[in-house]
Amino acid sequence: MATSAEAVGPRRAIRVPSPTTLMGLVLVGLVFVWLLVNLIETPEAWTFLLIIGITNGAIYGLIAIGYSLVYGILELINFAHGDIFMLGGMMTATMVSALGLAAGDSWYVLTGGIFLCLLIAMAFCGFLNTATERVAYRRLRHAPRIAPLITAIGMSFIFQNVGLVWKGARPVSVPSILPTSTAFTIPVGNGVPVTWNRIIVLMITFPVLAALTYLVQRTRQGKAMRATAQDQDAAAMMGIDVNRTISFTFALAGSLAGAGGLLYALYFTNITFTTGFRVGFVAFTAAVFGGIGNLPGAVLGAALIGLMESFVNGLTWHSPGSDWTEAVIFGILILILVFRPEGLLGERTPEGA
Repeated sequence: MATSAEAVGPRRAIRVPSPTTLMGLVLVGLVFVWLLVNLIETPEAWTFLLIIGITNGAIYGLIAIGYSLVYGILELINFAHGDIFMLGGMMTATMVSALGLAAGDSWYVLTGGIFLCLLIAMAFCGFLNTATERVAYRRLRHAPRIAPLITAIGMSFIFQNVGLVWKGARPVSVPSILPTSTAFTIPVGNGVPVTWNRIIVLMITFPVLAALTYLVQRTRQGKAMRATAQDQDAAAMMGIDVNRTISFTFALAGSLAGAGGLLYALYFTNITFTTGFRVGFVAFTAAVFGGIGNLPGAVLGAALIGLMESFVNGLTWHSPGSDWTEAVIFGILILILVFRPEGLLGERTPEGA
């Protein structure tokens, strides 16, 4: 005769969260409490900073996707990507000056001029990234991983010095051609204005991201990219030109960096030769946060990093302040690597990435 315990069935073991998991949950809870208290105390400032964070996150997202594309196909961190973004911003400054664009121009002149600058910046950065892959990375494809990593850092310094020689050490000013008038007002407190320049940034970013998603998921070239990322040897056996596919991926990543450089230059109206190093590492942190190699994860990570940067800079209740912004961002990177190395949307691999 079965005992009562056997009749009920085997008991399931209760999974107790590890101390590391508990510590991570506590940290996330403290951040939410901090944001909630600031929202209650200063709702107008909180909403305004939310808008700024979303806008900045959109720009970071374009750059972070470039990191994820290259890593996804080669498992290479292309540290030169941020400096290619910087050169795209400098090319935008050059084209805006050459075309004579100014804030007082008619909307169709500004629209056509910005679209032309966007195409030139994307083509310029796409070419630079493809040439970098062909000259610096292709011969090291089967070398130990430290070799292409050091090469990427070296290419970063080369492009940084190109920007220094091209435009000098002083910040390069870009004419403020994006309209800054209020598009609509969010009814919070006395009203939070949403200006056209921030809307234009999102109007450029979202179609570019949608086109990229369609290309990767629905087109023949996108299937070749995904097959190459999964197994280069098997892809070559199936008739895929691996070298051409990798070059196309670098061109695509560079084009996204060019689009990000244009938006950064027009939105912040200045850029320096060191901008790529700083913004590039923020975008890299966003890519790792979301899951390096995962495109939706890169966008999510960029949005969260943009919001965190904005809140740290502007909130008043127990906020670290702008002097601690980069320390907080890279602190987040360290915490991610400790608590969830694969990122928010990444998958755990045998290597633990």
